[in-house]
Amino acid sequence: MIPRFGPTPRHDVKYRLRPGAYAILPRGEELLLTFQAQPRPELQLPGGGIDPGESPLAALHREVFEETGWTIAAPRRLGAFRRFVYMPEYDLWAEKLCVIYHARPVRRIGPPTEPDHRDVWVSSHRAAQELGNSGDRHFVTRFVA
Repeated sequence: MIPRFGPTPRHDVKYRLRPGAYAILPRGEELLLTFQAQPRPELQLPGGGIDPGESPLAALHREVFEETGWTIAAPRRLGAFRRFVYMPEYDLWAEKLCVIYHARPVRRIGPPTEPDHRDVWVSSHRAAQELGNSGDRHFVTRFVA
């Protein structure tokens, strides 16, 4: 069974499954995160939705690059969780199936190409407290332990 984090699903809403791939990217005692300014400011694990026909690993590489400007290597699956959220940027109620990977940040090619994102290095302990959702915080806490 895949654990659920965040609010209980609403019974008056029809959710659309939205699978995604996200990465824990350590370098020393820090993690490479993305800071997303809109629709509300928050720290996030880099990653995002898997497009139709796209493999989870291809999506992981693409999303990390779009949100941080970094390339990655050696991704390894750590686990998955679900969360039920409203995504205002898509006007969508989503059941997000978040697959979490550990990977190595290799090289910064340039700034993030995703609007309203910037790459940030944050201590792993701070990330475990300040990431924007409880599922990300859970996986970072387990990774750091």
